[in-house]
Amino acid sequence: MRFHLVFTVSSLLITVFSITVADAKQLLSEKSNASGEVNSKIHSASKVQVYKTSAKYLLRTPRNQNKVPQLSQATSNVVSVTDVKVNTTDKGIELILVTPNSLKLQVLPKTEGNSYIADIKNAQLQLASGDFRQDKPYPGIALITATNVDANTLRVTVVGETSTPVVELFDNQIEGLVFGVTPAVSTAQQPTTPPQQNPTQQKQPPIELEVTAPPDTYRVPNTSIGTKTDTPLRDIPQSIQVIPRQVIEDQQPRYLVDVLRNAGVSKGNLTSQSADTFVIRGFDARSNLYRNGVRDRLSNENISTSTTNIERIEVLRGPSSVLYGQGSPGGTVNIVTKQPLSQPYYAFEVRRGGYELFQPSLDLSGPLTKDGNLLYRLNTSYRTTEDFTDFFKEERYFVAPVIGWRIGKNTNLTFDAEYQDLQQTGMSAIPQHPASGSVLPNPNGKIPISRYLGEPDDFYNSQQGRFAYNFEHRFSQNWSIKNSFQYAFLTYDLKSTFINSPIQSDNRTVLRRQSTYRDPLHLNSYALDTNIVGKFNTGSINHQILFGFDLLRQIKRRPGLNQRNATPIDIFNPVYRQPLVGSVIPIFDDKTKDNSLGFYIQDQVKFNNLTLVVGGRYDWVENEVNSFITPETTSQSDSAFSPRVGIIYQPIAPVSLYASYSRSFEQVTGTTISGSLFKPRRGTQYEVGVKTDLLDNKLSATLALYELTLTNALTPDLNNVGFSVQTGEQRSRGVELSVAGEILPGWNVIGFYGYTDARITKDNRIPIGNKLFAVPENFFSLQTTYIIPKGAFKGFGGGISFNYVGEQEADNLNTYKLPSYFLTDAALYYRNNNLSVGLIFKNLFNVQYYNPNVVTRVDPGRPYTAELTVKWEF
Repeated sequence: MRFHLVFTVSSLLITVFSITVADAKQLLSEKSNASGEVNSKIHSASKVQVYKTSAKYLLRTPRNQNKVPQLSQATSNVVSVTDVKVNTTDKGIELILVTPNSLKLQVLPKTEGNSYIADIKNAQLQLASGDFRQDKPYPGIALITATNVDANTLRVTVVGETSTPVVELFDNQIEGLVFGVTPAVSTAQQPTTPPQQNPTQQKQPPIELEVTAPPDTYRVPNTSIGTKTDTPLRDIPQSIQVIPRQVIEDQQPRYLVDVLRNAGVSKGNLTSQSADTFVIRGFDARSNLYRNGVRDRLSNENISTSTTNIERIEVLRGPSSVLYGQGSPGGTVNIVTKQPLSQPYYAFEVRRGGYELFQPSLDLSGPLTKDGNLLYRLNTSYRTTEDFTDFFKEERYFVAPVIGWRIGKNTNLTFDAEYQDLQQTGMSAIPQHPASGSVLPNPNGKIPISRYLGEPDDFYNSQQGRFAYNFEHRFSQNWSIKNSFQYAFLTYDLKSTFINSPIQSDNRTVLRRQSTYRDPLHLNSYALDTNIVGKFNTGSINHQILFGFDLLRQIKRRPGLNQRNATPIDIFNPVYRQPLVGSVIPIFDDKTKDNSLGFYIQDQVKFNNLTLVVGGRYDWVENEVNSFITPETTSQSDSAFSPRVGIIYQPIAPVSLYASYSRSFEQVTGTTISGSLFKPRRGTQYEVGVKTDLLDNKLSATLALYELTLTNALTPDLNNVGFSVQTGEQRSRGVELSVAGEILPGWNVIGFYGYTDARITKDNRIPIGNKLFAVPENFFSLQTTYIIPKGAFKGFGGGISFNYVGEQEADNLNTYKLPSYFLTDAALYYRNNNLSVGLIFKNLFNVQYYNPNVVTRVDPGRPYTAELTVKWEF
């Protein structure tokens, strides 16, 4: 009943807000018509000709860019910019920073190469999507961006294609601060400026492209994953890494886990090459996958995510239950998808590579209406490929439409959906190489990495989809509400033949078993999140408060997974398609329902150079399982409180010192021998670190030290065979260093180093002090690219990527170690105007390596391959 009530209340809230928005829009229109004053000063005759059809242009007051407003202490508070608009004129474009307080903005402009840069020292961009960016908004203009440089500075950048654009500023009490942008090419074609125009604004001379920077960078200054508010990374008291779209395009990864290595995330166990499983700070974190801030429960089913519509990936390290509810203590991954653009954009890309890889894709976006209030984006791709493993073949269809609707000045509604059909043959959900003959010696030699020890007709077929909306309304400059909903479904079927024994005494034979579903598995997930953000002051102390609730429901039907023993196979001379043996073994046939409800609150308190982030959340979770093999129903309910406290001290503007304490919880179903329900697992983390922005805020770095402890872990009950008790404990300690951004114009870098000491600290069976398996002690990744910014070879460039993974234990008993490995990728690029070409060499030196799975099996890594990508943008 509790969950149905919350859904109903949320629906009523949305209806009320829609009515409120309509009323407010009408009142705003009446107020503008009644009280608007017409300026007697007109900027130039050419402007009158352009703007004469609209009275709003007559309300604009020209601003001298070289004059900084003299503000009193009372008016020097940070001004919020609530929206960014781009309008096209017959001269170029208008970039409008929407704010009722444009006269308070202190604009400090400068030019660098072909870029016009304006730092606004007392402003902050308040967009739910983070920073603003638009590529090629007008002929002659390559890029416009609006980004928060720090907590008190907003930067507007306009990049010309050949030389610096001409920019004029206007103030308007209704619109905000207006940047009138004219491309230099267009300016040269205009008549002589009338005498009354300010000579300093007549024309800026062409400047040699000495410090031209490409519009793409590896640095993302703001994120919402750590606070659910748009916050600079250095104002969040936890380590966070953000992987932008440009990194994905430079590396062209096949699977999501290949991208995550840039943030120090290692591959998880019990997975295939393509599944989204990963480890953060020593703990499996696949259940902590989010999409646009909403939990994606499909990740628990070893799905494979397409990277076609990903804009960026955010990785929060450590517990996050204070905002997101139950989950692994290791960390959280949030996928931010591409959103509609206000100007037409069309891109077609073709990717061709080793193992018969062929992948065409489309990215289309622009307005659907003349007023630009209705926008769209469509991403779609098709992929077919084989792999280094015998019999493997993949065919993948993907489509993701998005509709953005600007209902009013302060109200936005976005609908997005995606659908993927994945067909894989000749593969098992479990890797197929025994340790003997792979990472351990075998007198008969080494198993070829291409060897598949399942059956050629094994398959995994899945269809998954999502439908979501995101509603945002701003009541005022300081208060707003956000409501997000996501429905997701997954259907899959499989036949998987896998190794289920160590190698036999002849050092050639392994036992096998085959799993099949009677009918496909079905999963449906519903997630709702609603929160309110408000800003206010108590004296000289600034507050940004967040409070809200979220609701999750998941229903999974597993209709009869059956297993039979398969014929043993010779790993050095396999014979396939032999008959199954023995009787059918039913593994499960059940229906599971999971419900969760959580209320959370957080306050970001700022006083001078100190920031305090304090929050708490209370959750209720329910699990119900109906078994159809032994007809019975079991259910379990739990609740937990999860706090977080963090403090940030900024001795100087570019440096933040921080410390934090946070907790997580995760439900554990089952009982002890006495019938007592298991308690939730609890994670507790202490973290300290330093964050800094270098090179004029173009390069960011984070250094973090942490200790993370997992309690209430299950361990065998030594007095009752087959039962467990919750006296186990695991602890992870480490130090991490991450860096991302631009070193010099055209030279980008993203890197990570992590030292992780993850061990068993309490257990009834495993020796105390043993290392956790599948956790490398040392992990290092580095990606750097350079694109020549000027001259005869402008647009040519290259990149190189390194990834070192240290030794890993094969199991928690530390039976044997998997050796470390060092991978190198290299790339050549050409980018000019609308054409981009990339040639990428992966695992350049053909290093043979393995990832852990379980004690009897390992997962061979992909050998050398090359890929060519060609992209046209219009």
